[in-house]
Amino acid sequence: MEHIPDRIDTGVQRREESAAERWARFAPITTGDEYVASLRNRGVTVYLFGELVAEPVDHPIIRPSINALKRTYDLAVEDPDLATAHSLLIDAPVNRFLHIVGSPHDLVMKNRMQRRMGQLTGTCFQRCAGLDTISVLHSITYDIDQAHGTSYHQRYLDFMKEAQRNNIILGAGMTDPKGDRSKRPSEQADPDLFLHVSRRTEKGIYVRGAKAHMTGGLNSHWIAVMPTMNMGEKDRDYAVVGLVPGDAEGITYIYGRQSCDTRAMEAGDIDKGNAQYGGQEVLVVFDDVFIPHAHVLMDGEYGFAQEMVARFTAYHRASYVCKTGLGDVMVGAAAAIADYNGADAASHVKDKLVEMTHLNETIFSSAIASSHEARQLPSGIFMNDAMLANVCKHNVTRFPYEISRLAQDLAGGLMVTLPSEQDFDHDVAGPILKKYFQGRANVPIEFRQRMLRLVENMTLGRNAVGYLTESLHGAGSPQAQRIQILRGMEVERKKGYARDLAGIRQQEHGAA
Repeated sequence: MEHIPDRIDTGVQRREESAAERWARFAPITTGDEYVASLRNRGVTVYLFGELVAEPVDHPIIRPSINALKRTYDLAVEDPDLATAHSLLIDAPVNRFLHIVGSPHDLVMKNRMQRRMGQLTGTCFQRCAGLDTISVLHSITYDIDQAHGTSYHQRYLDFMKEAQRNNIILGAGMTDPKGDRSKRPSEQADPDLFLHVSRRTEKGIYVRGAKAHMTGGLNSHWIAVMPTMNMGEKDRDYAVVGLVPGDAEGITYIYGRQSCDTRAMEAGDIDKGNAQYGGQEVLVVFDDVFIPHAHVLMDGEYGFAQEMVARFTAYHRASYVCKTGLGDVMVGAAAAIADYNGADAASHVKDKLVEMTHLNETIFSSAIASSHEARQLPSGIFMNDAMLANVCKHNVTRFPYEISRLAQDLAGGLMVTLPSEQDFDHDVAGPILKKYFQGRANVPIEFRQRMLRLVENMTLGRNAVGYLTESLHGAGSPQAQRIQILRGMEVERKKGYARDLAGIRQQEHGAA
């Protein structure tokens, strides 16, 4: 197998493909099977465990993440009322993950779909950031055009028509490696620590840098690269938004390691916990990747970078409602293992299940409220209420951890000391294990094995990345939400309410 080179090749002359040439590589997708087929034979450069992956679709560690995205296509076929919407752009039904939100109801239906996907996969299904990017780019391109007389919004609309017709997956490339956090992008010792325009030609621009821990990046057909923070005049080359095919020349993927991921390569499926579905994060390296002008949606308009990030967080922090679907799975798993153990009638078990449900529904309520309270932007689309979206995400940084703790409590220590599937299948060890690990007489031992491994998978293993760590750090770590809540809490207005009721006349007495 080929090993990772010491450095990524630089200075390569890329073929300057037009937008039409790039779209010609795609064919319309309807079913999940067609989606999987669309990822084959792309010739992408992917490194995992220090080796070049020949065909990512067939790699046992990568395939579960592809299956999770496959489910987004199948759900649209199985439940079109939930997972599709009518597009005014192409006057046809489209997958809701590609729909441009035209009302608060659209946002509510998006949240319901996200919860359902969490229930079906028990993991991160990798499309929410791309969906929220679609919403952000609609409004921000419109606003830039109004201020600068550019034509970004029409470029966006043209791209979205093709995206919807072909039913592709768009990934969101926002987070840069960032280097020295005390320095601006333009102040870094290595300019590539933030993605930037490396040169410009008559046909388009070239970009260099990387996007870090990008969710589902390898499984996406297109990637939208965006600024990760506010920009200043000297950061002009870093204020870039571009749409890039996932198989564009100059892109290298390095797969992110996940806890217990090598279990996917073991025989059998019980010890995997959730053998079918998984998440994915990759480092995506851009080595002078060409973007034609038709797919450039910001180039130097640094004054809009901060607002773009703020709008993205308003959408995306409410999208963490997806974790309630995983929470539903956790409640079900905890209740099932209590039943298998013969402890389901105990009052403390019922009380813990109630607490898990209470925490899960609290997350859901703040997300749904943020959608119902959405406001319309100048471009015509609607955006979640920012305060409630940040409250939702802040709840997500805490509550899944407590839900998981309670699930582990109810599962018992056997969750992490259970012998392997191979031991249960062994001629000598197997009968011994089946004798001593029998729970309720009418419950097969394999049921206990599988449910315990599922709890382990979601709280300690591969899918704990999507349920716990991503809940903490995705869409901004906890302090980022607290900053936004502070900005929007309107404390002076609320002090006024209190003064009025207390009979304090501030003007008369000069009280603070």
